[in-house]
Amino acid sequence: MRHISLYFQVHQPFRLRRYRFFDIGESNEYFDDYENKHLMQKIAERCYLPANKLMLELIKEYGNKFKISFSVSGTAIEQFKMYSPEVLESFKKLAATGCVDFLAETYSHSLISLRNKEEFKEQIRHHSNLIEELFGIKPVVFRNTELIYDNLIGETVAEEGFKAMITEGAKHILGWKSPNVLYFNVIRPELKLILKNYKLSDDIAFRFSNHGWDEYPLTAKKYVSWIKKIDKKDETVNLFMDYETFGEHQRKETGIFKFIKDFAKEVVNSSSINFASLREIAENNQPVAPLNVPYTISWADEERDITAWLGNEMQQEAFDKLYQLSEMINELNNDEFKTVWQRLQSSDHFYYMSTKILSDGMVHDYFNPYSSSFDAFINFMNVLNDFSIRVTREHKLQIPESKSDIEKMIKDYEENIKVLKSKITNKTNGKSAVTKNVKKTVSAKKKIETKKSNSNKESKTDNKN
Repeated sequence: MRHISLYFQVHQPFRLRRYRFFDIGESNEYFDDYENKHLMQKIAERCYLPANKLMLELIKEYGNKFKISFSVSGTAIEQFKMYSPEVLESFKKLAATGCVDFLAETYSHSLISLRNKEEFKEQIRHHSNLIEELFGIKPVVFRNTELIYDNLIGETVAEEGFKAMITEGAKHILGWKSPNVLYFNVIRPELKLILKNYKLSDDIAFRFSNHGWDEYPLTAKKYVSWIKKIDKKDETVNLFMDYETFGEHQRKETGIFKFIKDFAKEVVNSSSINFASLREIAENNQPVAPLNVPYTISWADEERDITAWLGNEMQQEAFDKLYQLSEMINELNNDEFKTVWQRLQSSDHFYYMSTKILSDGMVHDYFNPYSSSFDAFINFMNVLNDFSIRVTREHKLQIPESKSDIEKMIKDYEENIKVLKSKITNKTNGKSAVTKNVKKTVSAKKKIETKKSNSNKESKTDNKN
């Protein structure tokens, strides 16, 4: 029996408002609340609500014969709560059926896996806890932002206890090998790798309504016949796509909802194929070989690499400057700053700066509020510059001086005390005034020493953690 996994990515970033150079130092309103609300409600009406309704109807009709999997970013969940709570409720209804699985990912749909291992782990835990809290499901399969993967990223995911990770079945990595079987990470063999069949996935996600496609129109019967022709030794067919495919990328008028309904019926009535969640595939199938991915891959563009987000100097500069704030943000433990920090990390902000052209450029224009990549870069950097100023200022106010600075201050005070004591011995006039100064100095020294002691305690606590 061949398993079909239907996996959908649900994500919306917090889009930035137009932030001018002269706003720096004057305004900390970075996000376009009106536009975010407008887009969320529009997409909810076109995609999330009707698609979730259809999925629930299919589960009611076919029971556990129909299985699907989702990953929903933390920023999307935040916007559901703020602008479309009915969408979140519809996802909870799906979760309650037992036929829907939820994956873990980075909370803010970030590129942190390319930068900092410990921060990457923290964002994974943040998102996993949120999913378990909302849907009562503890994720066992991980989906990195944009299916970004390499051997070291897989190692980190394995360290977090996940059974499997999904990524792109990139042709330049697989070569002659099939994407329709499981593989394992070369460093941590216990981590199973489930690969996207990009051709069959893209037939729905990108080509479905293309009248110039030689297979147009795509029917469920034709599509299932292609799946059945796959080598019988192949165990899974993994169809991964954005959930916005249904009703947004492919509008309702194209027949996309009817196609999914017909597709479900064709599979359920087949004796040789069935639906399975990614959790079930991870638990019930064994990998056939290691998959060596020394260079980072993703599911974007023809190259299936990370150039969609970090392919030009503007993107790299913005990326580096953003993550230079990481240490200060963590030390401040300020909820407001942490929220802004998370929202600025969404991969979309870097995607808008892409200078890739031709067919890829069409994809990069989706919901892009900027007239050019340069416009996107300038707007992001204006926001980031103001945010950096605020973070740096707050950090200087709240975080104590370094240990060496404290020791120097103590030494200076000790020297001053010696000088004052000498004056007391040699001068009798003005004794009370000098004594008063000594007391002040000794008091200041005690404060500094207390500060040093507290700093050392915090350092030891951090090292234990």
